[in-house]
Amino acid sequence: MNAFKAFKAQVPIAWSANLYITLVRGIPGTRRLHRRTLELLRLRKCNRTVMRWNTATVRGMLQQVKRLVVIETEEMYKARKENEVKHRAVRPPLVIRHFSVLPSGSS
Repeated sequence: MNAFKAFKAQVPIAWSANLYITLVRGIPGTRRLHRRTLELLRLRKCNRTVMRWNTATVRGMLQQVKRLVVIETEEMYKARKENEVKHRAVRPPLVIRHFSVLPSGSS
């Protein structure tokens, strides 16, 4: 299971006024119609996210390129960003002791 599907399993999907669209597959090798649709959505590079209103026009465009993009609601997007911030947070250093300390009484 990829990261986006695992993330979607955590957050309940609700209706949202805005959609966050992320291009997850490359443009080379796709049909010209799909490239034009991605251009109109202003998705030019992989792993870039844009916000669009949840309208019938945009949903129709997303239906054409659904295998190239991931669609998230506002709640899903915010939760994913919070998880990324937590993952990047400063953690205490990991201390590894290569030599075990022997008790002073034994040899």
